[in-house]
Amino acid sequence: MGSLFARELRIAVRVGGSGMIGVLFFLAVVSVIPFGVGPDLNLLARIGPAFLWIGALLATLLGLDRLFQADRDDGALDLLLMAGRPLELVVLVKCLAHWMATGLPLVVAAPVLAIFLNLSPTAIGAVTLTLLVGTPALTLIGAIGASLTVTLRRGGLLMAVLVIPLTIPILIFGVSAADAAVTDPVPFLTPFLILCALTLISAVVGPIASAMALRFSSD
Repeated sequence: MGSLFARELRIAVRVGGSGMIGVLFFLAVVSVIPFGVGPDLNLLARIGPAFLWIGALLATLLGLDRLFQADRDDGALDLLLMAGRPLELVVLVKCLAHWMATGLPLVVAAPVLAIFLNLSPTAIGAVTLTLLVGTPALTLIGAIGASLTVTLRRGGLLMAVLVIPLTIPILIFGVSAADAAVTDPVPFLTPFLILCALTLISAVVGPIASAMALRFSSD
């Protein structure tokens, strides 16, 4: 599994949708918001966590359509299916490597990009923490869409249509937790723990559903 993780990490970095592309897209989304909203700094600070989460979601979707496509193109996916290893564990390792290459750079970049939105230090810390906990769930849920569209040559748009509705609960509780740290409508711990629970559920459901879709596509 360690060798598989190292291989998948190299593929995730080299194949389209690497961490640098995701960060640049994240920067593009966040940097245009002040031009659209206007110079109201209080408004930017209020809606900033939501836009950071939306930018992270869209940046995560960039490379997900290639999560299994590269292995299918070179035949590695068939070898993985015939290797006798638990396919759910293989999918989990691939998702972890993909998150390390694409999701973690977004979390690291979030505190810097939050300055564009006039976020306070408390809000920056809350958004960064929620992104650190929630972005793995985005990758795990996205793996389901990637496995369902692995046989399609241009399945990126269909994958986004399938995945975005499933990520709405992650988005809701991620933004709610970040807002709670600043405006205190509810205790921060309540939506944050729900976000952690959703990530744990995704870590179980995502690999199982993806493995079932990959077995079905190979038949």
